[in-house]
Parts: sequence; structure tokens; C-alpha cells
Amino acid sequence: MNNNKVIVGDLIFFLIFPLVIWNFGREYTGDYYAMLLSSVPGIIYSVIRFMMVKKINISGLFIITNLVLGTLIDVIAGSAIQMLWNNVYYGYFLGFVFVTTIFINKPFALLFSLDFAELQGADRESTKVSFYQRKVLFVFKLITLGFAVREILLASVKVWLIMEYGVESFDKGLILKQVLSWGITAISVFGFVYIYQLLSKEEDKAKEAVIE
Repeated sequence: MNNNKVIVGDLIFFLIFPLVIWNFGREYTGDYYAMLLSSVPGIIYSVIRFMMVKKINISGLFIITNLVLGTLIDVIAGSAIQMLWNNVYYGYFLGFVFVTTIFINKPFALLFSLDFAELQGADRESTKVSFYQRKVLFVFKLITLGFAVREILLASVKVWLIMEYGVESFDKGLILKQVLSWGITAISVFGFVYIYQLLSKEEDKAKEAVIE
């Protein structure tokens, strides 16, 4: 699934469908069940993306685990306002997970990139050696930090939105989530491009050494 399709898919399944279901369905189902139903398109989309991976790897496990946990905390909430608070707590948890991967020297962005490279036919072990070069690893950590900042910032703003608007903050949170996701993704692209440039330089040096 290329980047354009991912962006369009995110827009449709994580923003447009949920907003439509929330705004037109809550009158008939109530706030809580409207929120639950609004998550169904995203669940279906996540399952499709997981199936497209075609292999159990870190990225696939993250998608399915995130899906299961996200669905679970929504179902056990019992009320619309509690569901909003549960998502705040889960956002902080995800931020903590991303930061933890940095400290244990296995930044999530690096693991995700390893999976992607392997799916493209690259040897995982040799690619891993390249990714763990000091400069490359540092950029992967910065990208992963961006993921953590996104989750923590979103959760923090949601706290204010809930306290200010209550249940009415649901649609505002959906829009904010997509805006932050696209913003961090755009910044991350620059990081991945820089990593590609670093690896290309190292590859050129290796070829020159062989020729000499």
C-alpha cells in the first residue's frame, strides 16, 4: 500500500466515516454506542492493512495489538465520557512504549523500517547492521521520539477538550488526531530521506574501497 493510498485510507476510515457515524448516528444510538460504531471502519481498515503485510513481524504485531487493545478499552468503558478518558490513558501508554523502545536501543521506527526492507527483498540481518550505524540509529530515535510526542501531545490536548466540552469533544479529538498524525508523518519523511542519504553514502564508500 503506497503512501497516497495510506493517506486516503486514513482519511476515509479514521476521520470521515467516524465523523459521519458520530454526527448522524448518536441521535438514534446514544453517545456511547455511536462512539463504538464509529470505531468499526478503523478496525476493518486495520485488519486489511494487517492482512496485506502477509507476514507476522513487528509491524504486523503492532497493528493487531493496537487494534485489540484499542477495541478492548472502548468496549469496557461502559459510557461515552469514560471511553474518552480511556483513550487519553491509552495515548500516554503508547507514548511511554515509544520512548521505551528508544531507551532499549530498539526504536520503533527502526524496527518498522526493518520489516519494510525485508518485505522488499532485503536481507534482514545485513540491513539491521546498516541501520545500527551511529548516525542512522540516532535519526531513527528522533523519528520514534516524534511518534511519542504525537501520542503524548494528543492525549494532553484531549484532557483539556474533555474538561472543556465533555462528550462533545469526540469529533474535535478525531480531527486533531489526524492533523497531528499527518504533521508528524511529514516530518518523519525528512528523517527517512536523510537516512537513505546516509546509507547511500556508506554504500558508495564501500564500492570505492572495493575498487581500490
